[in-house]
Amino acid sequence: MKLNLPDVSLWIVALWWGALTVVGFGVVPMLFANLSTPAIAGAMAAKLFSALNWLTVICGVLLMIIFRSNQPAELENKAYPAIFFVMIGMLTALLLEFAIAPRIVARQDLRLWHSVGTGLYVLQWVCATVTFRKISSRS
Repeated sequence: MKLNLPDVSLWIVALWWGALTVVGFGVVPMLFANLSTPAIAGAMAAKLFSALNWLTVICGVLLMIIFRSNQPAELENKAYPAIFFVMIGMLTALLLEFAIAPRIVARQDLRLWHSVGTGLYVLQWVCATVTFRKISSRS
């Protein structure tokens, strides 16, 4: 069985969106609800979010490679509008990893940086959602 580029790109976007959804809206809230202290839950959540940031970058790079390769017109029509959202998703992941997370870990103005981080995470999730919808659309 041979996978074509539209199939591969859809799987990559599904992985990106699914990981962000499950971890951000399922696993992390369960950590804070079930672990003994918020500090322990926060440390584990930080590791999960870091892993998601790198997953976003890897998925984004793979998608950009697929979008730039020789591709059928069907994928080309879906890829170009999605490139913007992939790039914004990758940018938010890098900002979270290198600008926001160190401030949260250092507990530097925690309320502000946690709010900014949450907003960027939601923006990243929206980018993954829009990309998923654009790539998976049949129109």
